[in-house]
Amino acid sequence: MIARRGIRQPAVAGVFYPADPEALASEVRRLLAEARPAGPSPAAIIAPHAGYRYSGPIAASAFRCAAARRDSVRRVVVLGPSHYVAFAGLASSGASAFATPLGAVVVDAAAEESLAETAPITVLPRAHAPEHCLEVELPFLQQVLGAFSLVPLLCGDVGTEETGRALEALWTGDDTLVVVSSDLSHYHDHATATRIDASTARAIEELRWEAIEPDDACGAVAVRALLWVARRRGLRVTTLDLRNSGDTTGPRDRVVGYGAWALA
Repeated sequence: MIARRGIRQPAVAGVFYPADPEALASEVRRLLAEARPAGPSPAAIIAPHAGYRYSGPIAASAFRCAAARRDSVRRVVVLGPSHYVAFAGLASSGASAFATPLGAVVVDAAAEESLAETAPITVLPRAHAPEHCLEVELPFLQQVLGAFSLVPLLCGDVGTEETGRALEALWTGDDTLVVVSSDLSHYHDHATATRIDASTARAIEELRWEAIEPDDACGAVAVRALLWVARRRGLRVTTLDLRNSGDTTGPRDRVVGYGAWALA
């Protein structure tokens, strides 16, 4: 049993997104309303995790799709990269809930603890405490799904199949939505980023997980694992949006790529 350490508090509220609850809810609603038309009702989505002014319009297209699952989803597995702490395997937070300005989302403790039987998982609060990649997805999920429990996992040095089997163990039915959090290429000029990210998008659409390299996506481990499971399950991928920070905020000489996908 994991000794739960209370509520994991927001690390980037007021930086990546508004800290005021009303302002945050309004911003998320606006982004969802302005997002590109919804795609298929998804079993899983891939969404970016930068500040909302940069990647929010792209992320919103994935979460607008997920809104179709509001009546069926009871648990969300969110998987992303550890930007600040290096470790082997997967990391849970040890928290009982994750808070945002919109309220707290309860962690599915039983699901986390069941992973010890199938995956290399450790409890690392210090990896989760500063991490933004899971946190920024939560206000969107709170807005489109309402009530749900959460399985928040960070990927360290871990293989595709190991991570994929952890996802399979958690992804047991229609009551679960999987969210993979990842940006794409980093700090190329706009034209170079557009070319690299288009190639990555084709690999994702074709479930070619072997073609996704760390330089293609900061969440490459999680993306590869999701595609590994998707191939085994016969899922299809729809690209919902593909842009970069040069398209959303500028300038265009050093951009970060963002994409949104639905798997159904």
